[in-house]
Amino acid sequence: MNFFPWLTIIVVLPIFAGFSILFLPHRGNKVIRWYTISICLVELLLTTYVFCYHFQLDDPLIQLEQDFKWINFFNFHWRLGLDGISIGPILLTGFITTLATLAARPVTRDSRLFHFLMLAMYSGQIGPFSSRDLLLFFIMWELELIPVYLLLSMWGGKKRLYSATKFILYTAGGSIFLLMGVLGMGLYASNEPTLNFETLANKSYPVALEIIFYFGFLIAYAVKSPIIPLHTWLPDTHGEAHYSTCMLLAGILLKMGAYGLVRINMELLPHAHSIFSPWLIIVGTVQIIYAALTSPGQRNLKKRIAYSSVSHMGFTIIGIASTTDMGLNGAILQIISHGFIGAALFFLAGTSYDRIRLVYLDEMGGIAIPMPKIFTMFSSFSMASLALPGMSGFVAELVVFFGIITSPKYLLMPKILITFVMAIGMILTPIYSLSMSRQMFYGYKQFNVQNFYFFDSGPRELFVSICIFLPVIGIGFYPDFVLSLSVDKVEAILSNYFSR
Repeated sequence: MNFFPWLTIIVVLPIFAGFSILFLPHRGNKVIRWYTISICLVELLLTTYVFCYHFQLDDPLIQLEQDFKWINFFNFHWRLGLDGISIGPILLTGFITTLATLAARPVTRDSRLFHFLMLAMYSGQIGPFSSRDLLLFFIMWELELIPVYLLLSMWGGKKRLYSATKFILYTAGGSIFLLMGVLGMGLYASNEPTLNFETLANKSYPVALEIIFYFGFLIAYAVKSPIIPLHTWLPDTHGEAHYSTCMLLAGILLKMGAYGLVRINMELLPHAHSIFSPWLIIVGTVQIIYAALTSPGQRNLKKRIAYSSVSHMGFTIIGIASTTDMGLNGAILQIISHGFIGAALFFLAGTSYDRIRLVYLDEMGGIAIPMPKIFTMFSSFSMASLALPGMSGFVAELVVFFGIITSPKYLLMPKILITFVMAIGMILTPIYSLSMSRQMFYGYKQFNVQNFYFFDSGPRELFVSICIFLPVIGIGFYPDFVLSLSVDKVEAILSNYFSR
């Protein structure tokens, strides 16, 4: 047992370090920027150290557990812990947030507040992945709405207030259902609330009640990870947000919904999950096709990438609903893989906007010649997004395919049908990602522009892109690195799931 409070430090360090930004000297933005980047780096190194030296890969139980009584009155604990499913998203959070802070270099207006919000978001994103208490999970889930709202409404595009309001209405609306589910599960059949995940995992409910709880949680996660039809806030938000915010949204925020689906709906409500999973599979396949068909119709570059992330999250939902070892591992792999690819695409879309000041694809064209580096990086990540073999997206989608084909729960004909529809979705993906590259980089549109001169990507952009590209290639060639994190825990979840 390791008694040093590693996890508490990892969760609260960014937000407390963020408060001390207010005391930094007023000497331009440079001090604040480097301070924030160094805090993010310290946090990432701390997480990596804990993962390397204090985390056992072959142990499916909760590790590094911390349990402090916080509010005695209703038995509320500060309870944190790590296992194989949560360690991947936490490392991803640290990685993407550090790069997003580096990417936020052009932000000069109100830079104190901006960097404070970036650090506050860091804490709010690591929180849900590491909490082992339902109410704490809910508080952490809510904690990161406010920074996103402010980042959107202050540093967004022209329609930023509209999209920020839409974002807060959708996510706060989903959180009401989350809170009702949390309180219902905590207070059911006991005088004092039990919010501990371990105790709740052994609790059984009447089937009707369990379905109600499941549905409440599902709505909250459907808003967050967007599941159709609750996805409409996402393209608006991505279309208006500054690209460093987009990196956090695409890389980490969407993954919290999928994580909650595994962590709460599957572990704590197994009967309802077996009732809902066929429907989830249908929704996931519809989502892959629908988003892949809607994406080419978007004029706005960022909205097009946003619809591609909706389509990719469909694979995660199918993997979670397949209730097999392979499907669930594939879903977790897809969470991590898309976290890298989505963040990189939004970053490159934003940096090219910084250079040419155009958002709409039909106004772009011929950028490849003046900006060859950005063209190369954007094409590479488009290939990763359309699941090119040798990159992480391919492995993740392949494992989900195997998961759904080997699932003993479904009959042969539905499985063939679903696999067929998923395959159509995988054919549609290259259509929209390649047409996006074609409209941006080929042709002659930009040549007849007056004072035609664009800077190509600088060292900062190259550094960020290469940092994201290495794990994408690495996971593509050696997926065991990510799968070995979750494989024991997934087995434990499924054996518990089938035994109940």
